[in-house]
Amino acid sequence: MKASELAKVLGGTLEGDDVELTACGGLEEARPGDLSFCKDPKHVKLVETTKASAVLLPPEWDKGAPCTVIRVADPNHACMAAAKMFAPPEPVRAPGVHATAIVDPSVKLGKDVHVGPFTVIEKGTFIGDGAVIEAQVFIGEGCTVGAKTHIYPQVTLREGTKVGADCIIHCGVRLGGDGYGFNNGRREDGSVYIEKIPQLGIVEIGDGVEIGSNTTIDRARIGRTYIGPMTKIDNLVQIGHNVKVKGYSGLIAQSGVAGSTEIGYGCLIWAQAGISGHIKIADGVQVGPQAGVPQSLDGSLKYVIGAPAMSMKDLAAITLAPKMIQKLKGEVKELKAQLAAK
Repeated sequence: MKASELAKVLGGTLEGDDVELTACGGLEEARPGDLSFCKDPKHVKLVETTKASAVLLPPEWDKGAPCTVIRVADPNHACMAAAKMFAPPEPVRAPGVHATAIVDPSVKLGKDVHVGPFTVIEKGTFIGDGAVIEAQVFIGEGCTVGAKTHIYPQVTLREGTKVGADCIIHCGVRLGGDGYGFNNGRREDGSVYIEKIPQLGIVEIGDGVEIGSNTTIDRARIGRTYIGPMTKIDNLVQIGHNVKVKGYSGLIAQSGVAGSTEIGYGCLIWAQAGISGHIKIADGVQVGPQAGVPQSLDGSLKYVIGAPAMSMKDLAAITLAPKMIQKLKGEVKELKAQLAAK
């Protein structure tokens, strides 16, 4: 695609040669023929050294570029739109049930549903219009999958799981496995026992939710584990039984939420953060990477970090304290030396 054609589609302004563009790439790894982007002047060095044939830049950019420039209001958004144009078309899954799939006669399939090879759908399940169920998916008894939801290979939906419309469930996701529920103690004779607590609830996923590969969401002990609408969950996230995420939140890779915790609207739980059970995270709170949250956050702090989690100001004070002590020790030592010399 010519740069002039792309500029027209993106609503941008072309500056420089009308080069041929075939792909998108980051500033550092881009090659001739690639389109890249930059929106922050602090990355000017990367722009100056890029081998891309064209770069998307904001209108106010005044640092120059070694290649063709397409000025757009939002370079990041424009690059995503361009990448879709360069990318090969996504596979089209035709409606129908593959001959190797096992679908119970009681299952209700909506219009234009695709069921892939070696998938199993058990009795009493409903699949909404236009849903795509890829290969080797297991959907247990009494599940519901909403319209236009796309379930990728090797996903498991245990019995009773409800998935809303327009969801994306990536490879290897497990919904509705048992939560970690055990009673333990000692008998009168002194022997130890561990007793499993039955996990009798379900998992319910709201509309527009996306769940990354190999994430697990446990069924409720009783009632439901609930992920609210438009929540976006990364790969390798663990969500315990009876957790409730109200909606429009994000949980990043390797974060974990213990049972019966409630996460409000618009929260962001960063990578490897751990949240204790039976607490509440207020609307709009961000939990920083590797933070440990042992108690409820009421929203008075919108960003917490560290273990236990605290404000950036408090963490900085704790982190800097040892350095300040060492500095003070040096100053005291110097003052003692000066006094001794008198």
